[in-house]
Amino acid sequence: MKHIQIDDSLGIPKYRQIINSIFQAIAGGRLKIGDKIPSLNQICAEFDLSRDTVMVAFNELKARGVISSIPGKGYYINSTGINLDQKIFVLFDELNAFKEDLYTSFLNSLDDKTTVDIYFHHFNFQVFKNLIMESAGKYTSYVIMPATFDYTVDIINKLPAEKIYILDRLKEDLNEYPVVYQDFEADVYNGLTDGIDLLRKYEKLIMVFPGGKEPEGRMVGFGRFCKEHGFQYEILRSLINKEIKEGEAYFVVSDRNLVKVVKTATEKNLKLGSDLGILAFNDTILKEVVAGGITTISTDFTKMGQTLAEMIRERKKVHIQNPSSLIVRNSL
Repeated sequence: MKHIQIDDSLGIPKYRQIINSIFQAIAGGRLKIGDKIPSLNQICAEFDLSRDTVMVAFNELKARGVISSIPGKGYYINSTGINLDQKIFVLFDELNAFKEDLYTSFLNSLDDKTTVDIYFHHFNFQVFKNLIMESAGKYTSYVIMPATFDYTVDIINKLPAEKIYILDRLKEDLNEYPVVYQDFEADVYNGLTDGIDLLRKYEKLIMVFPGGKEPEGRMVGFGRFCKEHGFQYEILRSLINKEIKEGEAYFVVSDRNLVKVVKTATEKNLKLGSDLGILAFNDTILKEVVAGGITTISTDFTKMGQTLAEMIRERKKVHIQNPSSLIVRNSL
């Protein structure tokens, strides 16, 4: 058959031989953009193959953007860019400084034959759904960050199961998929335990937890630590009408609240690390220098990106908890 060669004596899967045949025809100039390739039925009949075998080959070629289909007419060459081994769809919740570190690390851990398209759903469920539905069949791997969304399995199941990777949160309904995740409750509890001697000098520990897109596990871990170790504590939704006093330590999730506590400390001449304590989450370069350095509990975003890339390269089907640590600086 023109453009397709199958050799039963080779130890190469038949679907891979179909893909390689198309690549060789493109590289040799025998197939160009717009050219029609043999149909699924023709290949099945010629080489006595199942439809599933041929469809696997066609789906991968479509995912790489090499071919496209026209209903009722067949499959055509869409691109001659066959130097790409992987085309990865990445769906983040939002872009911020630490997500940028994660994404940069992920890109740097991939080879130059991989392209990545990144999208953001901004915690909008309809956008999340639409982006996933529109991406189906176009990529060799899918990295999904569900964030606050629960019960998304019916949407994510529209993608090929063997190509899906979940990032950042461990979701019960997505348990069948490989994931690199943070254990927010354990990370906070363990981080505070590591810093317990620093915390003892404060009369009260106060977490400012606005909720919404923030992981509830952080609040749970904070409360559990305070109860088990006998700390007086309080959990607030905001700092509105809250008087910040000497002898308190503040645990802030948002950068906006971080700035407010730092400004108040300056206005009241409270020395950070002795008169007033501050601990933030998700380490960034900025937190290294603000007010002489802000103490953080943070997962290792560089490591997360590296682990994700390795998981995709090696097609690992595992659950991996990303490491987290307490980073002690001047503010505590």
